[in-house]
Amino acid sequence: MEYVIVAVLVLGICFCLDKLFQKLFRSKTEHRSGTAIRLNKRYATIGILLVILGIAAIFAEGIVLAVGGCVILITGACLIVYYLSFGIYYGKDSFLYSRFGRKTVSYSYKDIKAQLLYNNSGNILIELHMQDGKAITLPTSMAGVYSFMDTAFAGWLEQTGQSQSDCTFYDPENSCWFPPAEG
Repeated sequence: MEYVIVAVLVLGICFCLDKLFQKLFRSKTEHRSGTAIRLNKRYATIGILLVILGIAAIFAEGIVLAVGGCVILITGACLIVYYLSFGIYYGKDSFLYSRFGRKTVSYSYKDIKAQLLYNNSGNILIELHMQDGKAITLPTSMAGVYSFMDTAFAGWLEQTGQSQSDCTFYDPENSCWFPPAEG
């Protein structure tokens, strides 16, 4: 019975923190657009499960379980914070890149300079190179990547004054939206 109470309490706290986090830190137009690339919900689910297991282990008898429970609790909390802090929020003209421990950066689509593709054990990684020298890596397993790339390409065409027929590199079937990076 006590585990059910702890589980409900943890889920309630996570829900309240998520809502508070959204109100405090996600107040720009792109945040409210409803279109975003988010991490897979498994991060949050596994994080919540680890927090619950960590709390249960801390209250069990034995110093080894208590220490192990603290490690599991911290790992679960880190997964939850990472899930809540990472995202790309986009609109018609620009997008916001949010990461844990970094200030949210706003980019217009014309800031995308090039693209690289990597194959990581069957998962395609799309790396966008920006005008400021930074690179944004997007695993295609994340929710919303393909719709973001389509929106970004349309915005890039509009903002750079190019047409789709000019872009010989454009091949969304093979995950190519932008010019390849020179390497």
